[in-house]
Amino acid sequence: MAEQESLEFGKADFVLMDNVSMPEFMANLKLRFEKGRIYTFIGEVVVSVNPYKLLNIYGRDTIEQYKGRELYERPPHLFAIADAAYKAMKRRSKDTCIVISGESGAGKTEASKYIMQYIAAITNPGQRAEVERVKNMLLKSNCVLEAFGNAKTNRNDNSSRFGKYMDINFDFKGDPIGGHINNYLLEKSRVIVQQPGERSFHSFYQLLQGGSEQILRSLHLQKSLSSYNYIHVGAQLKSSINDAAEFKVVADAMKVIGFKPEEIQTVYKILATILHLGNLKFVVDGDTPLIENGKVVSVIAELLSTKTDMVEKALLYRTVATGRDIIDKQHTEQEASYGRDAFAKAIYERLFCWIVTRINDIIEVKNYDTTIHGKNTVIGVLDIYGFEIFDNNSFEQFCINYCNEKLQQLFIQLVLKQEQEEYQREGIPWKHVGFL
Repeated sequence: MAEQESLEFGKADFVLMDNVSMPEFMANLKLRFEKGRIYTFIGEVVVSVNPYKLLNIYGRDTIEQYKGRELYERPPHLFAIADAAYKAMKRRSKDTCIVISGESGAGKTEASKYIMQYIAAITNPGQRAEVERVKNMLLKSNCVLEAFGNAKTNRNDNSSRFGKYMDINFDFKGDPIGGHINNYLLEKSRVIVQQPGERSFHSFYQLLQGGSEQILRSLHLQKSLSSYNYIHVGAQLKSSINDAAEFKVVADAMKVIGFKPEEIQTVYKILATILHLGNLKFVVDGDTPLIENGKVVSVIAELLSTKTDMVEKALLYRTVATGRDIIDKQHTEQEASYGRDAFAKAIYERLFCWIVTRINDIIEVKNYDTTIHGKNTVIGVLDIYGFEIFDNNSFEQFCINYCNEKLQQLFIQLVLKQEQEEYQREGIPWKHVGFL
């Protein structure tokens, strides 16, 4: 039966291959994918191939098949890795980490969500209200972060444009008691410009397509996506995204997490401010740049709860310190446009960091006395955005790709270096595998 399984679906673990070469590796991966097996082990590592469709392999029945089982008892699956990490943490009372790596569009964000769902499902369901609250908060935070940190790219309709490391804290019984999210390097340049065929962050489209007439009127916005310079490139793109439905899901999630109504309204105001900023135009009167559409300045001032002349000064002047003197130097038209774009990017980045901070305030560990309950342990889930090469690569993209290379080196060191050191300690003969 095992041989029949192997012949029909290829090798479930690449370690079992007789000859390891790139063509044979890829042939095995392709065979398994064509048979609907998107996961394959390499020892304690799982290789995932994105099927770009929903598969019925993440339900309650599947969760029960992997709960409490050893790593190789069941076919390769994300749940096997999640269960192994949870068991290792619980048995040894030591922190563990799951690293999710791959190029853009590989399915990393979905993988991190399924891992979170699995851990939430296997930890003493329904026994304590606080445990259920924490699990609900951790899961709900995902869609909020995706709305403000994800975007449609040419490879992926829901691509993470920021790196995320999430700690899930557990008590001595193995129940989740809180968490913490670290975000890395938000791709803020996407706020003002996108590659052909791509969109800005989901949040802008969700607000315009899902916001009620009353909300949009209060923000001086209209539903037409092509009316706003910062997002008009992606306005006509067809995708599987239902922005109007997602707007409601995100708004409900923010309420459940604990965002106050006035805080949610402030978030909308900041998104509207950025959209209006993109429509500001500068004209030159002699050598003096002026704002062409003054009404937009008044709208921005209203949304930011500040004075119109202060907004104008921020957009047309920069403060220069020369020795003890501080002077206001007027921008050129080009400098004014650059300053407007920098302003929009900075506002969005601060908004995103504030959202992460608010989520952390709500999900962090509270009222846990280590003297009574012992040390709490952690499972970390690292989901960074993937390696990409564009026609025009920004400095941000360089940083993203460099981060991926460093992560790959860490992975190689952990897997190859440690494995070979173990062979050496145990006196097992092997052919040395070189790596950088």
